[in-house]
Amino acid sequence: MKVTVIGAGNMGSAFVKQLVLAGHQVSVTARDAEKAAQVASNNPGAHVVPTAGAAAGADVVVLATGYADAVGALQAVGGLQGKVVIDITNPLTADYMGLTLGHSSSAAEEIAKAVPGVEIVKGFNTVFAQVLAEGADFGNGQKVSVFVASDSAGAKQAATELASSMGFAVVDAGGLKNARYLEPLGGLNIYFGYGAGQGTLIAPTWIRKA
Repeated sequence: MKVTVIGAGNMGSAFVKQLVLAGHQVSVTARDAEKAAQVASNNPGAHVVPTAGAAAGADVVVLATGYADAVGALQAVGGLQGKVVIDITNPLTADYMGLTLGHSSSAAEEIAKAVPGVEIVKGFNTVFAQVLAEGADFGNGQKVSVFVASDSAGAKQAATELASSMGFAVVDAGGLKNARYLEPLGGLNIYFGYGAGQGTLIAPTWIRKA
């Protein structure tokens, strides 16, 4: 697939790394053009592109920014009508120990309202950057789960194919409103990682008895 990653922080750079390793055509853009260029340089095969028009030709766009910057980042890119956008954000409080949205809405739903015409998929918000950078295989046959929620079957399928190509175990989490459940799960993962001192090489999963 042709994938554009918006953001060159820890999550953005980890996405670029794993997407390139999985054989995708990867472009990266960010508010800090030098940082985006460095991410591309560190991952031969990836290309840095200007923010305006960055999504042109992309099959999937990965929104790897913080929630506060998400809408502005998508608006700056432009040309997203009908595009599949994977939203990885969690609407965290300043201390990272709580959420600013929940129950009646979610970050994903608010982004979808603010940028109409985009096919939003919630996904990867329960995966730490360190886990993404190291890869989906936890050993002993365990693979990291990626939960995907969207109102678009086609967008969900594209996100599923992308995550699967990187080795993740994909869990269909239903419609986009279920981001209201996934974002608190992301928050709980952050609590375990930082608040409870378990570190960032952890991830929630979903198991089913055969």
